Amino acid sequence: MKAVRLAWRITRLNFRAQLEYRSEFLMMVAIGAVWQVSVIVFATVLLTRFSGMGGWDSSDVLLIPATRMLAHGLFVLFLGRMHGIGYFIQEGQIDVCLVRPLPVHLQVQLRVFPTNAIGDLTVAVGLMVAALGRSHLDWSAGRISYLVAAVLGGMLLEAALFTAVASAALRFPTADYWGRWLEELLGTFGSYPLNVLPKAVGGLLTYGLPLAFVAYFPAAVLTGHGHSTGVPYWLAAASPVLGLLAYLGSRLLWRWSLGHYTGVNG
Repeated sequence: MKAVRLAWRITRLNFRAQLEYRSEFLMMVAIGAVWQVSVIVFATVLLTRFSGMGGWDSSDVLLIPATRMLAHGLFVLFLGRMHGIGYFIQEGQIDVCLVRPLPVHLQVQLRVFPTNAIGDLTVAVGLMVAALGRSHLDWSAGRISYLVAAVLGGMLLEAALFTAVASAALRFPTADYWGRWLEELLGTFGSYPLNVLPKAVGGLLTYGLPLAFVAYFPAAVLTGHGHSTGVPYWLAAASPVLGLLAYLGSRLLWRWSLGHYTGVNG
C-alpha cells in the first residue's frame, strides 16, 4: 500500500507538471486524438459505404476497432512507458533506476504522465459508445462482463508485447525499433476481421505475433462468430486469460533480463 500511495503521489505531481504548460498539454491531448484519425475514417467508411466485411455485419466489425482502441488507450495510460524505452536505456537513465529503492519497472512507468493517452481514450470511448449504440446484441450482464475482461486482457496483451521488446532492449538497445514495427502492425491489422486476410497472414497474427487475441477473437466471441475464426472456440474465448498470462510471463522476462543487464556499453 505504501508503494501504491507513492505511485499515486508521483502521478499527481507529473500531471500537475504537465498542466504548467497548458498549450503543450492541450496539444498533446489533440495529438493523441489525431493519431487515431485512421480508425475514425475506417469506422466512418465502414458504416456509410459497406454493409459488412468478411461475413460480419458492419456493427459487429465496429466492435473490433472499438475494443482494440479502448485496450490501447488504457495501455498507454497505465503501462505504456515500456514502449520507446530503448532511448531511455541508450542514455543510461536505466542505470540510475537500479540504485533507487523502488522497482525499476515502476520507476519507468512513473517517469512521465502520458498526456496523449487522454486523447486516445477520448476517441476510444466515443468509438465504443458508437459500437454499442449500433449493436443489435443483447447486452446481458455476462456479455458486458466479458467485454470488460476482453478490454483489460487486450491491454495486458499489448503491454506484454511491448514489455518483451523492452526486455530485449536491455541487451540490444536498438531493439526499440521492433516496438515501432509492432505499433504499426497493431494499427494496420488490429481493426479488421482477420478472415479477410490471406490465411498465412492470419496465422502469423494469431500464432506468431498474437495480435488476434487483442480484439478480433473477443469481438468474434461476443458477436457469435467465435466458431469461424479458424481456431478452437475455447482458445478464442480465453483471450482475456491469455492476455493476463502473457503479461505475467513478460514481467518474468523483464526481471530476468534486468538481472542480466550489464550496462549500455556491455
